[in-house]
Amino acid sequence: MLRQRLNRSRARARRKLNGNIDMTPILDMTFLLLIAFIITFPALQSGIQVNLPTADGDPIPLPEKTAEPLAVSIDANGALFLGDKPADEAALEAVARERVAADPKVAAHIRADESIDYGRLMEVVSALRRAGLTNLSLVTKND
Repeated sequence: MLRQRLNRSRARARRKLNGNIDMTPILDMTFLLLIAFIITFPALQSGIQVNLPTADGDPIPLPEKTAEPLAVSIDANGALFLGDKPADEAALEAVARERVAADPKVAAHIRADESIDYGRLMEVVSALRRAGLTNLSLVTKND
């Protein structure tokens, strides 16, 4: 009987669970996701490849609590994009009218390739102005 008790206690001692959690796989996955987001986030900003002109000066601060700006891009071929979808001036003007009706202080950020014709840029600006949009920003890169 004593022997059976000793055998049971030894078996229980062998079956004792380890209460430690290995954090290495969790940390590896966390850092992997962090790196993936860091790499993909800039691509989500605007998918249109535009070679922006350079400009000197300080960036203009954005007003607080404004609606999401209207993202307009013009690539090197003069093609117009609204966000990352192709558009023409009529579609741009219609979307701009809707956004101005919803929020009169909505802004438009225009990303134009440095090699496009100045007249093409003015066509886009004119379409936005006809829609009633008055807050326009030309996006450049700083050196």
